[in-house]
Amino acid sequence: MDDVFDFNGYKFIANKDLLKQAQPVTVDFSGMGFQISSNLSMGGGCASCGSGSCG
Repeated sequence: MDDVFDFNGYKFIANKDLLKQAQPVTVDFSGMGFQISSNLSMGGGCASCGSGSCG
């Protein structure tokens, strides 16, 4: 099951179990997009390719 959060007209959906592991979670809007930080360690590399390296 997911949790839905509504902040200033933006809706964020998060998996409840993952959210418990990741807390605290911070979402910032930089003008170029959203930056999300949490307690989870995701390792190096890029997030878009799913592997540890995009080279």
